[in-house]
Amino acid sequence: MSKIFWNCLLFSPAVLGAILVASSSAVAIESQPTNKVIQPEAAKTENLSTNTTYIQETELLAQLPGTNSANAVVNAPATTIRQINRYGREGKNLRQPSLYNSNIIHPKRTKGQVTSVSQLSDVQPTDWAFQALQSLVERYGCIAGYPDGTYRGNRALTRFEFAAGVNACLDRITELLQAAIQDGVTREDLAILQRLQEEFSAELVILRGRVDALEARAAELEANQFSTTTKLRGEVIFAIVDNFKDNAEGEDQTIFQHRVRLNFNTSFSGEDLLFTRLQAGNAQAFNQSTGQQTFNILGRKDDVVELDKLFYKFPVRDNIRVTVAANKVNWYDFVPTLNPYMEDFDGGSGSLSAFGQRNTIYRMGGGKGLGIEYDFGCKDTYKNNCAYSPFSISFGYLTPEGEDPQKGKGLFNGDYAALAQLTFTPVKNFQIGLTYNHSYMSVGNFDDLDDQYLWSTWVSNSIDDVNAALNNLNLRSGGISTNAYGVEMSWRAANWVTINGFGTYVDGKLIGLGDFEIWTYGATIAFPDLFKEGSLGGIVVGREPYIDELDVPSGLNPGLKNDDSWHFEAFYKYQVTDNISITPGVTFITNANRSNDNDDLIIGTIRTTFQF
Repeated sequence: MSKIFWNCLLFSPAVLGAILVASSSAVAIESQPTNKVIQPEAAKTENLSTNTTYIQETELLAQLPGTNSANAVVNAPATTIRQINRYGREGKNLRQPSLYNSNIIHPKRTKGQVTSVSQLSDVQPTDWAFQALQSLVERYGCIAGYPDGTYRGNRALTRFEFAAGVNACLDRITELLQAAIQDGVTREDLAILQRLQEEFSAELVILRGRVDALEARAAELEANQFSTTTKLRGEVIFAIVDNFKDNAEGEDQTIFQHRVRLNFNTSFSGEDLLFTRLQAGNAQAFNQSTGQQTFNILGRKDDVVELDKLFYKFPVRDNIRVTVAANKVNWYDFVPTLNPYMEDFDGGSGSLSAFGQRNTIYRMGGGKGLGIEYDFGCKDTYKNNCAYSPFSISFGYLTPEGEDPQKGKGLFNGDYAALAQLTFTPVKNFQIGLTYNHSYMSVGNFDDLDDQYLWSTWVSNSIDDVNAALNNLNLRSGGISTNAYGVEMSWRAANWVTINGFGTYVDGKLIGLGDFEIWTYGATIAFPDLFKEGSLGGIVVGREPYIDELDVPSGLNPGLKNDDSWHFEAFYKYQVTDNISITPGVTFITNANRSNDNDDLIIGTIRTTFQF
């Protein structure tokens, strides 16, 4: 069975290539527009949001296709919705995350009506149409800019768009006349506009029909919507996984796993977010201490629905955001991890492995508490649509057991972790992050392998008899205290490639017994839109967390082995449709659990992700 799976994995790129050719032909036949809307270049730097730049588009915004024909809108409701979303996506690139990444979802920002031509950043006095545009903006007030404050005067203009612009000016002139502004419009202006109205009368009639159809469809959607304040986003993952080598956890075999997530994104003011996630599944890793994949690193394994994540995020000012963490909140929910494309918040659209998704320092601590984000040098982040903030600082305090009334289990007298990060963005395509994480874990919590919120870098080196020995150390100590120092880097070298790197050093103490050190580092390369828009190729290389030094009394030393354990990963996510992707990939880990007594791990995966 494993050989069959391995052969399927090897030939999956060829199969995907055939699918690509077939789908491209189908799309070519389907999309023969009579009036195609030309999409402008992206103005944003969602979401790397996750952070406005602080929008996590994979959680809230659907990536919907465009339309083919203007006339088809009136006759086909499905096409009508696609037309709405196509115009709604004007000026955005929903497939490309920004250099930030946070779970916050900010409502769509619009520039709206401009009152001065100086508000349009790409319009210069030397432009040949500057005076005409200035007159339309400042005299008649019937010109609106794009959400990023640009006008994009070099874009091709469809007759429908021109008709809509003329209609807007006519409405404005009517308002001026009704307000008795006698010198606002001259007789010559009215004559010109009358000729324009006659010239485009046919298009205006079509446009009016389209608007009526859209209003009817919008009314139907409003009457049947899920909630006026909440958007439901779902993700389902099917994964066929095979470990092609024997290991400490079991024999070579092929398994089929799944996981389901339902995300409820609620906003009460339009600027805040109440995030609630329900999760169920049966996914678990072949080896709990290494080789974990994003869909099996947390949660129940028995198909029981659980509340997986709950937090409330709101802005104090335009450049300050606060996160109140209620359940299983991670640092990456409000701290930029600087790993674009690979980071998908443990979802099914980024890297296959947890190691390739983000620096391990972000897995040290989590649960309940408080987080704050503050941007420097970018005032009115949302209102003025700043492309990026040169400096930002994020810090927070999280505890895994803050709800327990037992002694030593409270919010401030139990286990906890505190993190601070400075993110520097000198240019839009390059970011550096410096991270500090201090944590404390009390006696008795060391062997919880299933809970990623309890210092997983230390746990990842504990298996079998070594685990028992380390637990013995922990029980003899006064707990474990760590100071971790991390660095992250992201560089978008070109539109088709992004290079990321990370490293972490952990200085730990077994209180009352001795000290230890942990190191980890790695690099990732992402190839967005590889062969097809929305697809993603990825490569991950790095050294998994290892204990470099354990200074305890000789009689208590468990004899940890620290053979080189390298992580290699390659995958290709093929975007079949806007809502379905297939990701074949292979993960190769040498000396599993840092011991040459163990076989190398070769994990093959075919992950299918459904998003709705």
